[in-house]
Amino acid sequence: MSNSWYDTLTSTPALIATALGVSVAALFVSTHNTSNSNNNTAAQIKEQVKEVAQSVHAEGSKGKMAQAGASIMSAPAANLARPKDDPITPAQLAEHDGSDPSKPIYVAIKGKVFDVSSRGEMYAPGKGYNVFAGKDGSKGLGMSSLDPKDAVADYSSLNEGQMNTLNQWESFFEKRYSVVGRVVQ
Repeated sequence: MSNSWYDTLTSTPALIATALGVSVAALFVSTHNTSNSNNNTAAQIKEQVKEVAQSVHAEGSKGKMAQAGASIMSAPAANLARPKDDPITPAQLAEHDGSDPSKPIYVAIKGKVFDVSSRGEMYAPGKGYNVFAGKDGSKGLGMSSLDPKDAVADYSSLNEGQMNTLNQWESFFEKRYSVVGRVVQ
């Protein structure tokens, strides 16, 4: 077999099918929501679908599923602070889980601590990625899991594909969020 599973998964037909699936989901959400906050969410989803569709149809989109997924999260930041290497204990990191609005929200990947406060709508309590806030959730990121039991620092059990996913997340964060320190025991 000449094509790998990755080539098949990231082929143009697969990307188009994914975009269509997201489009249908966005349409469903937009037609079934009645509150203002839900309508705002529907508008955001519609915009994200548009970005994914543009990415799917862009030249050289084969194998760009990670970039398409990244585009719906946020654009690379142009004004990142200089990376810091300040030591941060797990207990200190836990204080930055979004539960105290006076403190920034931190997420650690492979021991590197990122300030994700600029995306509070994703990392604040009750939001989809809050499971990673205030901790090093490397294993869960590598597994593409939002299960709290997977949001742990020890990623030694990840397979090669999951390690690639974790490395892509790390690269994604490095382009979008300031590094504020590193986790120390």
